[in-house]
Amino acid sequence: MSNESAEQQSGTLHFLDYWRVIRSRKEIVLAVAILVVLTGTVYTLMLPNIYASSTRISVSNDAPEINPFSGPQNYYSSYDPYFLRTQFEILQSKPILYEVVNRLNLQSEWGRSGEKLPRNVAYKILKNSISVFQQRDTSLVVISTKRDDPNEAAKIANEIAEVYRDSRLDISSKDSRAAIDKIAEALREQRDRVDLAEQKVEQIRRDLDIAVIGGEGSVDVTDVRLQQLEADRLMAQSEMIDKRELLKILEDLDDKSLVERASYITFDQFVMTTIQQLQDIEVQLSSLEADYGVNHPEVQRYTLQKKTLEATLSTRLQALRNGLETEYLIAKSKFESKEKVLSGVRATNIEAQGSKFRPFRNAQQDLESERFIHNQLNAKLRQEIITLQVPRNPVEIIDVAEPNNRPVSPNLFMNVLLSIFVGLGAGVGLAYFIEYLDTSIKTADDVERLLGLPVLGLIPQKVRPLVEEGPDSEHAEAYRVLRTNLAFTEGGSHKGAFCVLSGGAGEGKSTTVFNLAYVCAQQGEKVLLVDADLRRPVQHTILGVSNRFGLTNVLLRDVPVEEAIKATSVPNLHFLPSGRLPRTSLGVLDPKRIGELITSLKTKYDIVLIDTPPLVGISDSSIIAKEADGAILVVQYRKYPRDMLIKAKHMMETLGVKSVGAVLNNINVMRDDYYYYYHSYYSDYYHSSQSEVMTDDSV
Repeated sequence: MSNESAEQQSGTLHFLDYWRVIRSRKEIVLAVAILVVLTGTVYTLMLPNIYASSTRISVSNDAPEINPFSGPQNYYSSYDPYFLRTQFEILQSKPILYEVVNRLNLQSEWGRSGEKLPRNVAYKILKNSISVFQQRDTSLVVISTKRDDPNEAAKIANEIAEVYRDSRLDISSKDSRAAIDKIAEALREQRDRVDLAEQKVEQIRRDLDIAVIGGEGSVDVTDVRLQQLEADRLMAQSEMIDKRELLKILEDLDDKSLVERASYITFDQFVMTTIQQLQDIEVQLSSLEADYGVNHPEVQRYTLQKKTLEATLSTRLQALRNGLETEYLIAKSKFESKEKVLSGVRATNIEAQGSKFRPFRNAQQDLESERFIHNQLNAKLRQEIITLQVPRNPVEIIDVAEPNNRPVSPNLFMNVLLSIFVGLGAGVGLAYFIEYLDTSIKTADDVERLLGLPVLGLIPQKVRPLVEEGPDSEHAEAYRVLRTNLAFTEGGSHKGAFCVLSGGAGEGKSTTVFNLAYVCAQQGEKVLLVDADLRRPVQHTILGVSNRFGLTNVLLRDVPVEEAIKATSVPNLHFLPSGRLPRTSLGVLDPKRIGELITSLKTKYDIVLIDTPPLVGISDSSIIAKEADGAILVVQYRKYPRDMLIKAKHMMETLGVKSVGAVLNNINVMRDDYYYYYHSYYSDYYHSSQSEVMTDDSV
């Protein structure tokens, strides 16, 4: 489970992994970015200046400024949500732009050598030069034109607005006049229909001998008589009902009640006067009785007078009842006679209309229908004529375009800024593409994943032999770490014979093995450095010694090994050169002799380090590595593809070579953040320690 999780983590890219790719390929990124920026700048400087001018117009529905035949609510009922979008398309349509081309003579203006451009070509150029958009939350439309001449840009923008305004007015006028002509034609036809209907009515009236009232014979005499009789009958009926109700009231009341309500029922002056006299006598009588008593002559006189008036009033009220009853009977008789007459006339009229007047009535109805249509058409015609004469302005130019001498394109700053972003993007993309194609070893994780071996050391770039840099070189710390990690490998000791090899040539194994031997000797260990790269020996040049006699002579048993080993200027470090390889090298690297030699050398030295040829393509290193206690594989950072390392691994596994670890060499710490911080840490630590030692010495 732990191995699977480790593999998943190793396969997951972190943000820093992407940043390392950019940092390691920063030269490519910067080169591409600079190239794109320079290209964009030069291209921008070569472009002609483009100037923009804009005119702003107000667009509204086609309606008169004051409509005398409609109220303000009609504006909302005619709202069209697609109106402005439709006008955008009309503004850029061929009829509008073709008219602009004709008015401004753009075919000749834009032609070359006096030749006129085809109209469709001029139209396309003009269409590509304009843009139309709506100002937010308004009915204002902006027409913007871009041309290489500021005056021409302003002139085209204004002309488009004027052509569009004229087009709207012409279309509106043409539509209104066409509608008026159609209505006038329909009105003339309807007038003819009215004339025919009138002639038909008159002919039927004469044929049927119908008496009518009115200049045009629209009212029948019988109808007038029926209306008069009906009015008389209703009046008589109303009078009869009034008399009957009043008589009923009088019959239900006795004399006393009638006297009390007489003022509300009747307006007879005699009755009203008598009632008033009775009231006065009652007042006088009441006063006299209180003063003189009932037997007083004056009291008796008023009493007799009161009785006389009451008898007279009763007689008068009875006469009123009798008279009202007589009036009711007369009104009833009158109503019944009128009802009888009206019924007879109505029956006669119905019979006449059913047979005689039906064609006349139908003809009159047809005449009324035709007249109604004629009146409606006449009113509509007059309305349209008046509406056409009312001023209208569906398009109003708010702002007139003026020449703008400040170019809007090319924008050098924006183009350069865009070029920077595009260049950086292209550079980063190219860097990732190259990184994708690059299958070389880039990290210690790659080495550990492919080899299954620990990385013992990380060696920075541009490291020289420590004999040249000196024992206090900051690079020596990387080799001290390598020596320490070697002691903690499987087996628990760095003592013995170790061969240092690489998959291919030029990976820095010779420098690595020398500097490792140098730091081991510096630590007080007795070290022997063996140069077993017989074909391309370099260790003798590093130490500045002769290569005349060495390993080849020992293996050929020309000289004993003690005579071939040389002392060096480095304390505790001895060197066995490669010697000169004879022309017939067959059998020189005999495994048995190599094994015996390594066994003999291990008894005399604490550590034996052997510089061997590359694994791939040369068999020498495999013979030596098999006889050594362990092999250290040097892998150069970003040099050979991974297939080379995989092939070297398979060779070592096939030969049974014991691998103790790997060294990642020639790392460019300035291009990789991880190695940069790793290197700078121990570099800073080393310098700080050195300065402390110097301070202590000075004290």
